[in-house]
Amino acid sequence: MAADTLYRRITDYATRADPYPLYAELREHRVARQEDGSYLVGTYHEIAELLHDPRISSDQRNRTDPDEFALGREGMPVSFIGLDDPEHDRLRRIAMRPFGPPHTPGRVDAMNDEIVKVAGELIDSFRNRDRVDLVDDFAYPLPVTVICRVLGVPREDEPRFHAWSQTIIDSFDPTPGTDPTERRRAGLDARGAMGEYLGDLADNRRGTHSDDLLAAFVNDPGPDGGFTREELMTTSVLLLIAGHETTVNLITNGMLTLLRHPEALDLLRREPALMPRAVEELLRFEPPVQLLPQRTPLTDVEVAGVTVPRGSPLILVLASGNRDPLRFHEPDRFDPARQDNQHLGFGSGVHSCFGAPLARVEAQIALAELVRRLDAPRLAEDPPPYRRSPILRGPRHLLVEYGGTRA
Repeated sequence: MAADTLYRRITDYATRADPYPLYAELREHRVARQEDGSYLVGTYHEIAELLHDPRISSDQRNRTDPDEFALGREGMPVSFIGLDDPEHDRLRRIAMRPFGPPHTPGRVDAMNDEIVKVAGELIDSFRNRDRVDLVDDFAYPLPVTVICRVLGVPREDEPRFHAWSQTIIDSFDPTPGTDPTERRRAGLDARGAMGEYLGDLADNRRGTHSDDLLAAFVNDPGPDGGFTREELMTTSVLLLIAGHETTVNLITNGMLTLLRHPEALDLLRREPALMPRAVEELLRFEPPVQLLPQRTPLTDVEVAGVTVPRGSPLILVLASGNRDPLRFHEPDRFDPARQDNQHLGFGSGVHSCFGAPLARVEAQIALAELVRRLDAPRLAEDPPPYRRSPILRGPRHLLVEYGGTRA
């Protein structure tokens, strides 16, 4: 089929269960101009170079025809992942100060015991059952509980922000041939409501000694100064959504892959020390974020012999780069012991995933506990039903049958 229809075919829900043949087709072209004027890039080395290229912008205001819905709304500017340096760097450093090194190096490590405890309690609830939905019963509640603890969001408010999160994610559905207007408007409204909610929570932390991120944002701004209220709202929305949605996919895609490769599951049961390496392979093999649709050249840029004009939409298909045979040996083979594995699962460059250290720990613990404690697990349905989003790709449900749970 024509290369200029690849994006339409990749984003078609009918291919959600297995987009990898389309990614292989994309890699044959390396760069493919699409019928809507966008450019797809699917090869590892080209994607990696573009992620580090200062001529490539994450700010949609630099597009020749910017999407008005992507530019935020009054009172809720775009988050730092949609900005370029120096503004991106300033906001990211303020957000990172209470989250990780060098200022707060122990926050993620300090969550380890709590993550183990939550994972164990969730698996304990599987007793006296022979089938569970690993999405609803495990992969969703685990990271939600963790990100609520990190940010300082009351766990009982989860149904509210779950609904907002889903509306926001749905608003980014890029399926060609559909009218996104209502979805995008609903997404902006949900983003505004969630931002006000988180902003109010942060205001209530002023002057307190709480150890969560919202309290740190308002009480310990650091040498770069603090967030404005609007910046705090936008950053908190980003961290809340990214802090659980991508990790849900990582855990679910991970367990789906292990159940499809029982020899790998058995290996990890015998050698649990391999789990960190296995999670890196899962980030390569079935990444939770499949593509980055919001990049724009600031000038004409040549990519693999193709000139991508200034201001054109540039879409980096990370999941395709992760299966590039020019970079990875036997890329379509899942190898939990793979060593040379500098994947694109968390992106790369200045916009690499802010929460990657926490997501790694959550996935390692979650999968280790499932592998250790579920007796003879097997898929009840394959392929499972998938979520709508081609960007945040993962099963909506994952029904698993098993013979019991171990202590």
